[in-house]
Amino acid sequence: MVLRTLAALPELLPPSDRHRNPSPWRCAVVVSGKVSKRAVRRNRLRRALHAHLLRQAPRGSQPLWLLLSLKPEAGATAEPRLLEECNHLLRKAGLLHDPGSPP
Repeated sequence: MVLRTLAALPELLPPSDRHRNPSPWRCAVVVSGKVSKRAVRRNRLRRALHAHLLRQAPRGSQPLWLLLSLKPEAGATAEPRLLEECNHLLRKAGLLHDPGSPP
C-alpha cells in the first residue's frame, strides 16, 4: 500500500465544490485489477478503506488530498491487516497520533 499526500488546491475543484466547508482531507483509493480480478472484491476493499479514512481524526487543520494505492499483494491480505497498514502509513505521514501520545 502506498500513501501520497498533497496540500489541497481548491482552485482545482469544480466550482460547485469550492465553497463547501472543506473537510480536513479528501481521499482517493485506487484498487487496480492486479489486486483482484473480481470487481466485487476491489469495491469492498475500496469501501472499507474509505470508511476507515472517514473515521480517522486528522492532525492539523491544513486541508490535504490523499491518494491511497493498493499493491497487487493486497488482494491476498485480510481486511483488518490492510486497515492496520493504512493506520501505519497515516502515522508515518504525521496525520494520526500514536496511541497513548498527547494530541
